[in-house]
Amino acid sequence: MLFPLESALTADPKTVAASGDYDIVIVGAGISGAIIAKRAAEAGKRVLILEAGTGANRTLAGYDDLLTTFYSAASKDNQSPFPLNANAAMPRSPLRKLQAGETDSSTYIVQSGPYVSDTTYTRIFGGTTMHWEAKTPASRLLRSDFKTRTIFGQGLDWPLSFEEIEDDYRLAEWEIGVSANVEDQQYLGQTFPGDYVFPMRGLPLSYLDQQVNKGIEGTCVELHGKTYPLKVRPYPQGRNSIPNPAYDGGKGYRPIGAVDTHQVEEGGRCQGNTNCVPLCPVQARYHAGKTLAKAFAVNGKGGERLVELLSQAVASKVHIDPDSGKVRSLEVKVYKDPASSVHETITVKGKVFVLGAGAIETARLMLASGLPSTSGLVGRNLMDHAYLLNWALMPQICGTMRGTSSTGGIVDLRDGPFRERQAAFAIDIHNDGWGWATGAPTSDLLELVDDRNLHGADLRRGVIDRVSRQLLLAFMIEVMPVESNRITVDPQYTDALGNMRPILSFTVPEYTMRGAAYGRHFARTVFARLGAQDHTYYDPSDFGYVAYERQGYAIRGGNHLAGTHIMGTTKTNSVVDKNQRSWDHENLYLVGGGSMPTIGTANVTLTLAAMCFRSSRDILKYLH
Repeated sequence: MLFPLESALTADPKTVAASGDYDIVIVGAGISGAIIAKRAAEAGKRVLILEAGTGANRTLAGYDDLLTTFYSAASKDNQSPFPLNANAAMPRSPLRKLQAGETDSSTYIVQSGPYVSDTTYTRIFGGTTMHWEAKTPASRLLRSDFKTRTIFGQGLDWPLSFEEIEDDYRLAEWEIGVSANVEDQQYLGQTFPGDYVFPMRGLPLSYLDQQVNKGIEGTCVELHGKTYPLKVRPYPQGRNSIPNPAYDGGKGYRPIGAVDTHQVEEGGRCQGNTNCVPLCPVQARYHAGKTLAKAFAVNGKGGERLVELLSQAVASKVHIDPDSGKVRSLEVKVYKDPASSVHETITVKGKVFVLGAGAIETARLMLASGLPSTSGLVGRNLMDHAYLLNWALMPQICGTMRGTSSTGGIVDLRDGPFRERQAAFAIDIHNDGWGWATGAPTSDLLELVDDRNLHGADLRRGVIDRVSRQLLLAFMIEVMPVESNRITVDPQYTDALGNMRPILSFTVPEYTMRGAAYGRHFARTVFARLGAQDHTYYDPSDFGYVAYERQGYAIRGGNHLAGTHIMGTTKTNSVVDKNQRSWDHENLYLVGGGSMPTIGTANVTLTLAAMCFRSSRDILKYLH
């Protein structure tokens, strides 16, 4: 649900600049900022949210405009619904492969080779939840993911334990409205209190999932002396299904918007559309606009709105008081029109400042402000899941293109003693065919017409036969923190407003590549068991091509960005503490995935949401 037009008016920049009584100033209207704004408003605090995008999609009409743009776009990638805006530019697909030491500045993120990442994020109202897949494998990080250095000798330990964040995971599941059944998620040591249920009932496995599970049933693999039985498990989903009446001790769960399949405008029950990425046509999928709707609805004792939104406002510099070390103000560039770089610069003041613009943009802003932290780790330890795609043609019709993007997967190798030597992974089964891997079904149509000369009824039958048998296994492989994987800035690379752009330097760690090599072997085993014809091919000219032990692999980014301002135990080994508060500036919080010391094999959104509930309490305690 998006909030009504009459209550969605953007604040006036002059009023904002003249005001000095904001309790909290938040950069970014994504899920991190939304949760903190909502919790602060409920506590009676006055909040200003700065959003770099236009904010047009804050209304239902604006959301529908994005859908129209998506439907009419020739290329259906993650960013296709979102109009070009040079003042708040977004990463787009890389154009080419780079050589070692070569730099490419043709897209918003400046890529410093040789590895080129295709990861993206969305600078728009709602943040990257406007295009996320909304699957939350296992819903949470595993207990061992918080102690990988202690247990496996890899990565970093969190300053938090699973037990310390478990209650916040439940709050995040409530806020997002996670659909899942507890019995499906109890594996690899995952446990839940005896009376716990998820807010909504789990979505069923797709027919394709069921066919894969039927084919691998009874299959085991052995890895470093331990045997792992294989099974397709349903994924928790951040999308509406059937509210669970047993939730919250029998009080039930009330989702935002409707859950009636006949209400197709907002908040509908999932209808199985395969274009969940980038946009759900019925808003069954959660996005941060739903949390913001609740935040904007909170009024003060005098009836005044407690949360204000200033859109088309790009934070350009963090100003520090030299005596106290606190943040004094933010310098913000407010543009009038996305088609023009004309802007005015204002100064925004508050008691607490929250940077929630995402792992890359938050680090970029800090570095552009000359604030690398005492540890020097701002921008460093950039992480993203490494995806290795494997695709095959099933011997029978499997109903591909039915259901949401991914309803289940093989997750039994998310953990184990093998993590001392190689990365763990989760395997998504894609219901949308080979689109991510080959550009299907367009590529299939071209092959059938150009190579096989099919037309008319034969062409129709050929397309149906090909597409409905496609199986894509997407291996989501963990990447450990490496200081040299980083974001930097350079004055020679600036955007339309004159702000420095992020420069990405990344190398896929050997630990991850060992996991990828095993993943390719694993995929062949699964395909053989299914009787599926392996069509996987990695082109050496691909921008993500990586050679490892005389074999080549195309590594894709997962848009699961983390690191760049990691949490830790001291100001010398981290950027923020376990509440995401800066060690160097006591009224500054750097929140979101960038605070995560490791990412395991779960999508980062649920974890970062849980972390922001924790930060909210610390911020309110600080203000009191």
